[in-house]
Amino acid sequence: MNDASGRAPLTRDRVLRAALALADRDGIAGLTIRTLAQDLGSRPMSLYYYVANKDQILDGIVDLVFAEVHLPVIGNPWREEMLRRARSMREVLARHRWAVGLLESRAAPGPATLRHHDATLGTLRSAGFPLRATAHAYALLDSYIYGFALQEAALPLSGVDSVAEAAAPIMELFTDGRYPWMVEIATGVVMQPGYDFADEFEHGLDLILDAIAPH
Repeated sequence: MNDASGRAPLTRDRVLRAALALADRDGIAGLTIRTLAQDLGSRPMSLYYYVANKDQILDGIVDLVFAEVHLPVIGNPWREEMLRRARSMREVLARHRWAVGLLESRAAPGPATLRHHDATLGTLRSAGFPLRATAHAYALLDSYIYGFALQEAALPLSGVDSVAEAAAPIMELFTDGRYPWMVEIATGVVMQPGYDFADEFEHGLDLILDAIAPH
C-alpha cells in the first residue's frame, strides 16, 4: 500500500536497496543519509528508524551483495562449487564495483554474509580438506578473486574490441627500444586477435584449484 503521496512506504529492505542503488551510481562517498533520503523522497530523520548510521547502511548493503553471489552447495563436488562461486563473485563485483574493498570489512556481518562463508567452508571440509588447508584455500581464493576484480576494474579495457585502442598510446612509449620484454608481450599476446584480459581469470583460477586440491 502506498502513502498519500503515492510512494511506497519505507521499510528497512527498501531503504537498503535504495542505498545499494545509490552506491552503484555514485560510489560509497556519495552515499549519505541525506542523499539516500533524497532518493527515497523522504526526510533524513525518517531513515533513522531503519538505520542508525552509515555503518549500519554499509552492513546492510554488503549483505545484499553477498546474497547475490552463488551459495555453494555442501556435498556437491568442491571444485565445481568453487568455480561457480568464483565466477559469480566476479560478476557481482563487476555490478557493484564499490564493494570489493568492503566485503570483508564489516564488524557486524549480516545473515547472507555468514551463510556464504559457512557454506564455502562447509563445501571444502565435506570434500576432505583438512582444517588448516581449508583456511588456506579460502584465503587464497578470496585474495585472487578480489584482487582480480580490483585489477579488472582499473584497466582501461572493456572487452576484446577495446584492447588495440587502449594499447595504442602505450605502444608509442616503446618505440625507442628500452622496453623489449613489454614489446614482446604486447605484440605476441595482448595485441593478438581475440585477446581478452578477462580470460586470465579462468586460467589463474584453474591453477589455484589444481594447487589446493587435497592429495
